[in-house]
Amino acid sequence: MNRLNEYMLPPAKSTMAGEVDALYYFVNVTSVIILAGITIAIIYFAWKYRRRTDDDVTPVITHNSKLEITWSVIPLILVLILFGWSFSTYTTLTTAPDDAYEVRVVAKSWLWEFHYDNGSVSVNELHVPVNKPIKLVMSSDDVIHSFYVPDYRVKMDVLPNRYTSVWFEVLETGESIVFCTEYCGTQHSNMDAKVIVHTQEDFEEWLETGDEVDEDMPPAERGEALVSRQGCAACHSADGTRLVGPSFAGLWMSERTMEDGEVITADANYIRESILEPNAKITEGYDPVMPSYQGTISDRQIDDIIEYIKTLE
Repeated sequence: MNRLNEYMLPPAKSTMAGEVDALYYFVNVTSVIILAGITIAIIYFAWKYRRRTDDDVTPVITHNSKLEITWSVIPLILVLILFGWSFSTYTTLTTAPDDAYEVRVVAKSWLWEFHYDNGSVSVNELHVPVNKPIKLVMSSDDVIHSFYVPDYRVKMDVLPNRYTSVWFEVLETGESIVFCTEYCGTQHSNMDAKVIVHTQEDFEEWLETGDEVDEDMPPAERGEALVSRQGCAACHSADGTRLVGPSFAGLWMSERTMEDGEVITADANYIRESILEPNAKITEGYDPVMPSYQGTISDRQIDDIIEYIKTLE
């Protein structure tokens, strides 16, 4: 089974992955057996009852009770097995253990925010401890997204104006990829993240220091690191390339025309407003799709980002 998994499925890294895989193989193996049986029967009867002479007459067969009961009961039994097994697996997947560690997940176009119980926030990186149930309580700030980790066999839609949840328990340290599997706009394919699994000790240490930056770094370098960590580079280039949002290159103190025709100067106040209230002023030629970072980054971090943008000519 493990060798078969290597060819057909991603690595099984969660406690529920084995059960989901077993259900998957049951459906596929049973379907192959039924398909083979029906195909062989068709070929056999086509050959056995082929017309041999022009005088051959097809006999009139009204029914066969044993055959009819057999082809009704066997599929019914298979469907009942599949229903019971699927319902049990679904119930387990959607009912988190009482001791699960809870993380708030906020989906935005096009990034994932993860909020922890001590107030720490990470963007596009979900940090969790190994061998500990993790419950994700999820919501969307804009459109429908979908949280999917193939290695854990968990997937759940993330909706605006309501909460959904999913849970998993990882069996080994390492990293796995998170995908958005609900089309959510032009950068949908780039809306991915990482699950980083730590030992319990390393996770607790990360909670204490995870969103801190090296205070010895110059502000511009801290800002560059923040732009990378916050997922800004997915929509804003640093070399003038046009992406979803305006490039940071040459932005500082440049004249910008808004969609309503107003011309403004891209000073510190404009950049700050664009981070906290991105839809207050929309640059001409761009769509109002940037999420707000209100509550995600501090004033000090905004200052560092501004210092970084100043360096991009």
